[in-house]
Amino acid sequence: QVQVAESGGGLVQAGGSLNLSCTTSGLTFEDRAMGWFRQAPGKEREGVACISYFNGRTGITTLYVDSVKGRFTISRDNAKRMLYLQMNSLKFEDTAMYYCAALKAAYCSDSWQKAQKYWGQGTQVTVSS
Repeated sequence: QVQVAESGGGLVQAGGSLNLSCTTSGLTFEDRAMGWFRQAPGKEREGVACISYFNGRTGITTLYVDSVKGRFTISRDNAKRMLYLQMNSLKFEDTAMYYCAALKAAYCSDSWQKAQKYWGQGTQVTVSS
């Protein structure tokens, strides 16, 4: 049984930081791309960041939505089967439910947000202005 679980959300003031974590079980972790999505009330779910599997020749690639570039960092620890999202300089508009996704793909293509995936239940991030 596939399980994806996020943690680390909470309430933080604007300008603050949070580090989200995601753990998985029941699937192969090291050979798939992983992603973070978020959904704010009344808005569609959007892909925030994607990290590819580790390719011995090309290493790891990451993609970010423009609104978080330079502020968020996605990373993975294959030995621990963990995915992370370090969020710095948080803004009110970052307030959303954040979801971890285990993609049924190895790379973060231009259409990575549309890839089939396993979802976690989400963790709430609230940024006070």
